[in-house]
Amino acid sequence: MFQIGAQALILGLIALSLVVLAGYGGMVSLAQLSVAGIAGYAVAILGSNSTGVLGLNWPWWLYAPAAILLAGIVSALIGAIAVRTAGIYMIMITLAVSMGVFFLAQQNYTIFNGHSGFRGLAPPQVFGVAWSSAVPFYYLCLGVAALGYVGVVYAARSTFGRALVGTRDNQRRMRAVGYSVTLVRVMAFFLSGLIAGAAGVLLVWFNGRISPGTIGVSESIGILVIAVIGGMRHPIGAFAGALLYVLLKTFAIDIVGADRFNTLIGMIFLIIVFASPDGLFGLWRRFARATASTSLSALQIRWTNPRKNGRRVV
Repeated sequence: MFQIGAQALILGLIALSLVVLAGYGGMVSLAQLSVAGIAGYAVAILGSNSTGVLGLNWPWWLYAPAAILLAGIVSALIGAIAVRTAGIYMIMITLAVSMGVFFLAQQNYTIFNGHSGFRGLAPPQVFGVAWSSAVPFYYLCLGVAALGYVGVVYAARSTFGRALVGTRDNQRRMRAVGYSVTLVRVMAFFLSGLIAGAAGVLLVWFNGRISPGTIGVSESIGILVIAVIGGMRHPIGAFAGALLYVLLKTFAIDIVGADRFNTLIGMIFLIIVFASPDGLFGLWRRFARATASTSLSALQIRWTNPRKNGRRVV
């Protein structure tokens, strides 16, 4: 159960990085898993692995921040190209980047060790606590996810967050008041890259390995599905969508089979989108409002027509 929770939190972090771009900035990117994969490969290269390829044996407190920072820089570079477009063109550019990273990792054996990737990427032991154990690693993921969530909520309420929303709603007006739309959007890519990079480090520690299959195009589209199912404009929705996705992949796959999992998740995706364009969180808010409205109506009826023992009280 702790492993399911840890996996959901990791995928939720990657989806959260997409929420920053798509939910607040109106920029849909299919390269978020690739950015996380870059951080994962950096962990394998800068740290230690069991494949005999590279492995610089840096300590974790050095290679982990370096991997996250590298992911942020690469994401900003992707953003510098993608923000000059919008809509389907941005989706296609980021999809092309995702495919490029996948084929580069698959065909390059000098740095990325090709199709085999890297193995033996165990999390470290810190202050006598072995993060390789299921329970400590779950709480590590929970702590990082909480920091990511709080950071996104704080950034959304800051001047930067309001400027990002402004570029989503009306770029011409933002330019008129003196904002650099390109700079604000590239900074959003950098912030999302840091979040995805942190998730990439955790993902490598969780799996104990990384290969091109980890950052495949189908997995990248799965991140988009998670974000949409949870609610693109709600940070907490990324984790709700990830939990549903992981539960279905863990348990429902035994019922429908691995070959039909994409069909199942696609049907659930369509049902949720048709029922609530705002995802699971939107459904929850509508249910809560309906419940509150029903309770308020019942309270008003009792207040205007009080009765005791079947008789009206004067």
